[in-house]
Amino acid sequence: MNVIETRLVEGDEAGMRLDRWFKLHFPGLGFGQLQKLLRSGQIRVEGGRVKAETRLAKGQAVRLPPMVTALKRENGLAPGRPLSPGVIRNREDSEVLSAMILHEDRKVFVFNKPAGLAVQGGSGVTRHVDGMLEAFRNQKGERPRLVHRLDRDTSGVLVVARTRGAAVALTKSFRARETEKIYWAICRGVPAKREGRISTWLVKEKTEDGDRMRVARHGEPGADHSETHYRVVENSGRNLSWLELNPITGRTHQLRVHTAHMGNPIIGDPKYFNVENWEFPGGIQKRLHLHARRIRIPHPDGGWIDVTAPLPPHMQQTFNLLGLDESSAGEQDED
Repeated sequence: MNVIETRLVEGDEAGMRLDRWFKLHFPGLGFGQLQKLLRSGQIRVEGGRVKAETRLAKGQAVRLPPMVTALKRENGLAPGRPLSPGVIRNREDSEVLSAMILHEDRKVFVFNKPAGLAVQGGSGVTRHVDGMLEAFRNQKGERPRLVHRLDRDTSGVLVVARTRGAAVALTKSFRARETEKIYWAICRGVPAKREGRISTWLVKEKTEDGDRMRVARHGEPGADHSETHYRVVENSGRNLSWLELNPITGRTHQLRVHTAHMGNPIIGDPKYFNVENWEFPGGIQKRLHLHARRIRIPHPDGGWIDVTAPLPPHMQQTFNLLGLDESSAGEQDED
């Protein structure tokens, strides 16, 4: 059946090139096919002929010829039909991600990422959050987007945008440092000051064990300024301490490098914990004890997203063993 449809450009698509708009909504339509449909006038915007590089505006009507609407039906995206899990969803990834959801609305997901699951692909990484998000494409074929990162072995809150516009707004908030991020860590020893500020320059260097960050001199090529605020919540004698960490900047491995630079590296850190003759306490798992506990970030539609993630099993076990009480952190809701 030959079906011609019209679709309106949504607000968060304003300014997008027409070819990118089609790639977002109809990934099965090749660029050559798109060009042919544009040249022949079968695709039009507001009734007029357009080119691939034409920028769209909110509310404009895009004419979709039968060839394009047929693509929708082939991919389980015919009007009024829900996504077809057997066609464009990986059911296993969908179930895993669904179990991780802490917050969900029209624009944003917040996940509780488990320790050991990579956020993005890399050497030796076969499964990661970015790839799994393919399972959460919406009815328009739009795929959720990462807006920040967590290290593979760090657990906790991970914010993901559900739309292009939300991704732009959230990324802007991170870059403008309008977000508040709270991490919990179990560290070796106890800092000399119960609370303070760590300010250094960090530079990335390649080693046999992969990329590594190190503290650099001001002005050293490639070095970026980094700042972290910390406070000791509780300590277990002089051997271990529970730190609350608030990164002001967002450099790679920043918290892991800063705590090590202070002389109190995070236990279970295979890259930055380098204390000779230090014995791992009995009953505590040899895993990185760093958890993204809470995030507060402006919502793209106004107001705030404020989400807290429960401790991962290995850190909960450590808290129980050391007799640490989560309420000691004094977390409070903010307006």
